[in-house]
Order: sequence, then structure tokens, then C-alpha cells
Amino acid sequence: MPILPARPAVKETSNKVSQGFPREARLLKHADFQVVYKQGRKHFSGNMTAFYRENQGNAGPRVGFTVGKLLGGAVDRNHIRRRMRSAVRNHLRELARPLDLVLHPRKSVLTLEFSQLDAEVMQVFAAVQRGRGR
Repeated sequence: MPILPARPAVKETSNKVSQGFPREARLLKHADFQVVYKQGRKHFSGNMTAFYRENQGNAGPRVGFTVGKLLGGAVDRNHIRRRMRSAVRNHLRELARPLDLVLHPRKSVLTLEFSQLDAEVMQVFAAVQRGRGR
């Protein structure tokens, strides 16, 4: 029986720079989503709809996703959500205004090339920054 080395008592942390999606940058509460839907503006894009409004009291932008059951089963919805989150993570620093933003994807996001999804998220962010919408 081989002898395994002892595990260190302290968890090692890596020096890798995290490019995560911090909790402060996410819309989490149902009430926050409802306020954005009721008081915000809309921007329509080819593969998603963005609902947004200026947020009060928060330092930076917050982003949320709504992926309804109409878009498929749980596996498909989670895949769409993961792809959207990754694209938003790449461009989150480009949102300078303090906004609450809800992205509502269409089913086509599931099969869309990631580079196209990434470019579309960048276009949506630029339009929302300019305040274009209905």
C-alpha cells in the first residue's frame, strides 16, 4: 500500500488573477428584477433583449439573467446561462454607468458561435451605455 504525502493544513491560494463575476456585480433579488422590468428601458438585439435602468445607491453596474422554461430543459437553460455569464464577464468592465441590467436571451444563444455572442453582448453594453432603448 503506497504512502500518500500529508495534505497541508492551510489551503494554498494561487496567484492567478480572478476574472470572476463578483456577487456585487449580480442582480440576485426578485424585487430588483421587477423594478428593472417596470421602471427600466428596453434594448432589442438579435439574440437577446436587455432591460436596464440607472441604479440608486450602488457603486457599479449589476447584471442579471432570465432564462425561462420556454428556452428548453434545465440542461439547455443552464448552458445558455453559463454562455451568457461568460460573455458578460469578458465585458463587465466596459459598463461605466451605475446600471441594473437584465439580459433575456433567445434560444438561438444555445447554438450561436461564442465569438458572435461575445460581440453582441459588447454591442448591447455600448447601446445601454449610450442610453438607447425604448
